[in-house]
Amino acid sequence: MKNISIQEKDHTLILCASGQWTIFSLNHLDHFLRHLSLKAYTTVVFETEHLEDIDTAGAWIIYHFLQRCKDKGISISTPNLHKVLGELFEKFPQEMIQLPKDEQKAKRLLYLLEIFGYRTSLGLRRALELLSFLGEVIIRFFVSSFKGSFPLKPLFVYMEYTGLRALPIVGIMSFLIGIVLIYQAVFQLRRFGAEIFAVDMLAISMSREIAILITAIIVAGRSGSAFTAQIGTMKLNQEIDALRVLGMNPVEILVIPRVVALILTLPLLAFYALVMGLLGGALMCYFSLEMSIEQYMHQLSQALTLSSFMVGMVKAPFFAFIIALVGCFEGLKVSGGAASVGQRTTRSVVESIFLVIIFNAIFSVIFTYMGV
Repeated sequence: MKNISIQEKDHTLILCASGQWTIFSLNHLDHFLRHLSLKAYTTVVFETEHLEDIDTAGAWIIYHFLQRCKDKGISISTPNLHKVLGELFEKFPQEMIQLPKDEQKAKRLLYLLEIFGYRTSLGLRRALELLSFLGEVIIRFFVSSFKGSFPLKPLFVYMEYTGLRALPIVGIMSFLIGIVLIYQAVFQLRRFGAEIFAVDMLAISMSREIAILITAIIVAGRSGSAFTAQIGTMKLNQEIDALRVLGMNPVEILVIPRVVALILTLPLLAFYALVMGLLGGALMCYFSLEMSIEQYMHQLSQALTLSSFMVGMVKAPFFAFIIALVGCFEGLKVSGGAASVGQRTTRSVVESIFLVIIFNAIFSVIFTYMGV
């Protein structure tokens, strides 16, 4: 290897350093000495008389290697030690300060507290920015509505994209979830002879929680990420700057149609998901319980109440607003290059799903407190 040669003789490793051992040429040397196996040797001879130049970084690498040899019980010999190395080897032990263990633990604790505080302050700052963006969206919505300048054509385009084109994936997922829920419920209730109540479980869980939650998660991954990528790409291409130059407000042109479109389509998608889930449950009941469609519909009519249905539907507009708001907010935050688009898109999906689950839990507590 360049700048160091190796010889072996009777369990003795002879290393001869030469050339330049400065900070600009130490990367490969440091890696070599750190990973050099010492198991087969009892003595290490490190010759440095042929060194042309060495700085503190080079001396530290050699010193660290020799200390590793000492820790392994290997005897060390440094014949004709380079003058600079001799001076630095004397100073290294004096300059190295070992913190007491208690202080090291305190340092680690302070570091963890620092990270926690930084993440907390960053989250609060982002929450305030999102709240400010929410206020701007609401104000622009009323301003555009009163002026009669609400963009209707983009609204119908986004309704088609977020609603009509999402029907296949939402329908398939809900249908399969209905089948799985009935299968698992029947398997457990059969031990008590109460298989018929699997229909009740499906009706209540799908109408109150699962239908809207699964729909919101799918829409967050599908439409919310698309909003972020579309607006982020427009910002990178300076199209948003062009809108401002033309006297148009980007929030009014780009954000409001997407938000309103998702608020209108998500409740319909949630209702569609509920129907598909119940159809999947009907199919499974027909084959696993040999239950006729008439029996299934009769049991379903007793289990599915208007209050359970409304609990799921009431949450849909709120979830839609959260998903669209976060998606557009992250899109307007894109800066730099294509990597920023990917990062913001990922963050949009994660934040949307996180907020949807948080607000779903809040709604559950509120409805339980109200006795609904």
